[in-house]
Amino acid sequence: MKLSARNMLKGTVKAIDIGVVNAEVDVEIAPGLEMTSIITKKSCDNLGLAVGKKVYVVVKASNVMIGTD
Repeated sequence: MKLSARNMLKGTVKAIDIGVVNAEVDVEIAPGLEMTSIITKKSCDNLGLAVGKKVYVVVKASNVMIGTD
C-alpha cells in the first residue's frame, strides 16, 4: 500500500460501535494510546474490520491544531 499521506500509524482495532449509517472504530496505536475514526458502515464492512485486526490509521490534514489552557 502506498499513499500520499505522511502520517500512517499501525495499530489494532480495539472496538467497533456500528450505527445505522456510520461505524466508530477505536484503534490502539501504542499501549494505552487509542485513536478513534468515524467511517461509513459500508466502509467498515468492505474493509472487513473486526476487533483484533491489524490496521493503519491514516491522517491527512493540511492543518493540525494544538491548544492549551
